[in-house]
Amino acid sequence: MDLFTAVESRRSVKHYDASEPMPEAEFERLIRATMLSPTSFNIQHWRFLRITDPSLRTQLKAAAWSQQQVEDAAELIVLCADINAWQDRPERYWADAPKEAREILVPMLTDFYQGKPQLQRDEAIRSCGIAAQTLMLTATAMGYGSGPLIGFDTEQVAELINLPEGYLIGMMIVVGKAAQAPNGRGGQLPVSEVLFENRF
Repeated sequence: MDLFTAVESRRSVKHYDASEPMPEAEFERLIRATMLSPTSFNIQHWRFLRITDPSLRTQLKAAAWSQQQVEDAAELIVLCADINAWQDRPERYWADAPKEAREILVPMLTDFYQGKPQLQRDEAIRSCGIAAQTLMLTATAMGYGSGPLIGFDTEQVAELINLPEGYLIGMMIVVGKAAQAPNGRGGQLPVSEVLFENRF
């Protein structure tokens, strides 16, 4: 499937065929593609928590206001981010770059984020958003439905998954074979309402 077809056909699927698992090789392909998502300074903030324990899925469904897709989708991923990844051995993020680039970028990264907690958090959330879209478009191209979930009790989910200190939950994402066609688009705004040039 070409990129434009994937973008145009991607919809948030709400109902999944629980009898249709995703083969392990396809799941790995999905995650590897998602990991190519861009991040500021190549920090790669995202952490993908794959939920395979059926009892944990049931508990997460309760925390997600009983949304059945949490249990039925072939894959449930809690997309998190390490807010402090910028200071966790930052030389790793440029290990394969030329020495000259490493010597510039690693100190620059530290200077950019140090002492700026709001920027650190904002950047982690941005990274989650970019990764989420990559994941969902890749899933669409692979013939799977997907959907982002923000309708859940964040504190309860954090407790259930043992969210590490300094991490945030961006969203949950479900992936699997659709049990029924997703709803059509609710209504797109005209380009004239969302596209501006130079200044508002």
